[in-house]
Amino acid sequence: MEPVKRKDVPVEETWDLSLIYPTEEAYQADVVRFKALADDICEKYKGKLTDADAIVACLDEYEQLEITAGLVGHYAGLAMEVDYTDGEAMERDRRNQAMFAEVYSRLTFIRSEILEQPQEVIEAAIEKTGKAKGYLRDILREKPHRLSSETERVLAAFSQSFGTPYEIYNIAKLADMKFPSFTVNGKEYPLGYSLFEDDYEYERDTDVRRAAFAAFSDKIRQYENVTGAAYNACVTKEKVESRVRGYDSVFDFLLFDQKVTREMYDRQIDLITEKLAPHMRRYAKLIKRVYGLDKMTFADLKLPLDPDFDPKVTIAQSHEYVRKGLSVLGEDYVAMIDEAYRDRWIDFAKNQGKSTGGFCASPYGRGSFILLSWNDRMSDVFTVAHELGHAGHFRLANSHQSLFDTDVSTYFVEAPSTMNEILLAHHLLKTSDDPRFKRWVLASMIGNTYYHNFVTHLREAWYQREVYKIIDEGGSVDAETLSEIFRKNLELFWGDTVELTEGAELTWMRQPHYYMGLYSYTYSAGLTVATQAALRIEREGAPAVEDWKKVLMAGSTLDPAGLAKLAGIDISTDKPLLDTIDYIGSVIDEIERLTDEIEKA
Repeated sequence: MEPVKRKDVPVEETWDLSLIYPTEEAYQADVVRFKALADDICEKYKGKLTDADAIVACLDEYEQLEITAGLVGHYAGLAMEVDYTDGEAMERDRRNQAMFAEVYSRLTFIRSEILEQPQEVIEAAIEKTGKAKGYLRDILREKPHRLSSETERVLAAFSQSFGTPYEIYNIAKLADMKFPSFTVNGKEYPLGYSLFEDDYEYERDTDVRRAAFAAFSDKIRQYENVTGAAYNACVTKEKVESRVRGYDSVFDFLLFDQKVTREMYDRQIDLITEKLAPHMRRYAKLIKRVYGLDKMTFADLKLPLDPDFDPKVTIAQSHEYVRKGLSVLGEDYVAMIDEAYRDRWIDFAKNQGKSTGGFCASPYGRGSFILLSWNDRMSDVFTVAHELGHAGHFRLANSHQSLFDTDVSTYFVEAPSTMNEILLAHHLLKTSDDPRFKRWVLASMIGNTYYHNFVTHLREAWYQREVYKIIDEGGSVDAETLSEIFRKNLELFWGDTVELTEGAELTWMRQPHYYMGLYSYTYSAGLTVATQAALRIEREGAPAVEDWKKVLMAGSTLDPAGLAKLAGIDISTDKPLLDTIDYIGSVIDEIERLTDEIEKA
C-alpha cells in the first residue's frame, strides 16, 4: 500500500516528543535560555581562560549549554525526520541550525583560549575538573591540528552551509522522488522508497521482486547527477579541512575522532572482503537452491530463506520477544524496554516523507527516540532490539558520565546495538528444537544482522575508501565514477555467484552514511566486538554481563581498544575479527545442514 500522510498515522505508532518538551512554550523558553547561556559565557570568560580555575568554571557552564542545545536540536530535528514534506518542521530545524552556527561561532574562543595555555595549566584543569577530563584530554590531543582563533570562528560560522550536501541528499531522496507504479502480469503495484526497501526486496514472487528492483533503479537513476554532486561536495569539503588542519591524509583526519588507527580501519575492510566472501557466496547459492531460481541476481539477495516460516509479528508481540530475548541483561534493562514501549519512545509508523532505515537518538537527560518503519516482520523485531541497544547504552553512559564523556567513538558505538540482535537470536534458538524454526532463526541472523553489518555496510566502506583515495590525490567524483566503483566493489565480493543486474551499481545512492565520514565500516567493527562479547556471555553468564554493563557505563572515558578490553576482547590483533568470520561461517554450515535435513524429511 502507498504510505499514508503523517497526519493520518495512528498516534500510538508514533513517538512522543513531549518527553523532551511538554509544550511549544517550554521549547521556546529553552531556545531563549540557550542564547542567554551563550551570552553569559562570552561575557564572563572570553579572554579570561588563563588559569585552571577559570577553565573548569567555564566548562561547567558550557556543559549546561550543550545539554540545552541537545534538547532543542533533537526536538526540532526529530520532528523533521518523520516527515520531510513538512515545510514548517524543516523551517524550524533550519532556524535552529542557523542559531547553532551563530552561537558556536562565538564560542570557539573556549577551545582556542584553552589551547593557547601552557600544557601544565591544561593538566592542572584536568586534575581539578569533575566533568571535563576527557574533553580537556582531547583538546591536548588535537593541539597540533587546531587553527587560529579567528579561523576556527569562521569555520564554525559556516557549519550550517557545510551540512548542505547531506540536506540536498535527503530532500532529493525523501521529498522530491515520486515513484510511479509498475505492472507485472497485468497487475499494478505501487512503489516508494520504503515500499521497495521494506517490502519488495523481500517479496517471494520473483517476477514482482525483480520488476520492483528495475522500476526503483530507473527512478533513482534520474537523480544520480545531483546526488553525485552532493556527495562530491561533501568529500571535497572534508579533504580541504584535513589539509588545512595539517593531517597527512583525509583518512587520518576522519579517523582522528574515532581514536583508532588506519591499520584497524583497513583490517575490517580487507579481511571481511577476503575471508567472508566465500561464506556469503555459499549463502547466496543456498537461497538460489531453496527458491529454485533460474539465476541468482542482486535483486534476490535479501530473500528470507524460508518465507513460509516468517511469521507476521505485531508491535505488541515484538515487545514480548525483545524483553524476553534481552532479559539476560538484567531487570533494569527490561524495565527500560517496558518504558520504551509504554511511553512511546519508538516511531513505528510508515508515512510519506519519513526517513528510511532506523536510528536511535538519546538526548542527554531524557529517554531515547527510535525511528523505524514497521512491516510486521521478525526483521523489524531485530531492528527494535538493535536500536534499544543504543538506548540502553546511552541510558547507562548518560547516567554515569558527564555530557563530555558520552561521545563514544563510532568505531565502538554499534557494538551495544548489534549485541542485542545476537542475544535475541540466541534466546530464540533455545525456545524450540524444530529444525525449521532453528534454520529460520539462524537465517534471520545471517540475512539481517550479519548481512546488514558485514555485507551491506562493509561494501559501502570499501566503496568509500576508493572514493576517498581519489579525493586524497586531488581528484573528484561524479555519478558515473561512483557507479563504476560500486559495480567493481560488488563484483569483487560476489564474483560469478551473483548476477549484477542493471541498477545494482546505483546502491551508492541509497545510504546516508556516506555523509557521516568513515562511519559505514564501524558497523562491522562494532559487531565484531558484539559477537565476541555475546559468545562470552553464552559461556560465562553473569560475570560477562557485569563486564558488559561496565563497558556501557564507561561512555567515552576509554578509547575503543580500552572499551573492548573491559569486555575481555583484544582488538589490537585480528583474532576477534577472524573468529567472528569463522563464527559466521559455522552458522551458514548449520543452516546448510538443517536445509538438507528439512528437505529429506
